[in-house]
Amino acid sequence: MSGMDRTLRLRIWPGCALLAAWSLAFTGVAWGQERTAAPPKDVIFARKILMDTINGNMDELEGMIAAGKDLNLAEAREHADTISVMLMAFPHLFPESTNQWKPNVERDPGTDTYASPDLWTNFADFYGRAASASKIAYKASRAKQETELRTFVAELRQGCNGCHTAYQKGD
Repeated sequence: MSGMDRTLRLRIWPGCALLAAWSLAFTGVAWGQERTAAPPKDVIFARKILMDTINGNMDELEGMIAAGKDLNLAEAREHADTISVMLMAFPHLFPESTNQWKPNVERDPGTDTYASPDLWTNFADFYGRAASASKIAYKASRAKQETELRTFVAELRQGCNGCHTAYQKGD
């Protein structure tokens, strides 16, 4: 398999995995519904799957860096590229109908939101943060040297943490 085939396959895989998970989870529900906007709980579930995949790729990157061994730069760039693509799509999974945060209630971690209502009040900021993080991840995916990649991954972590601090609620 050529390098180009492998790269294309690795870029397509996360989207296919998300589509398969979505299809399996909601096949029975979809048959009885009209073609309207997805129910808020389904959208929340989809964005949680997407964020979990972003987190998994970020964990892989940070683990590779923390290992202190020679970094497989090609593999690291693939993780960064996946993160970049997913972060471009991420803010589109926050329609107003999913602004459902309520303090002091029991939540289903799979379908209830932890997104702060501030996200919708300051949506332009949230959208900009996601776009900025996507660009940093893209730069990491094009890094020619390990030191350059390490710098971009550290910047990406700061961006992620800043967004979570601003727009993610705890219990």
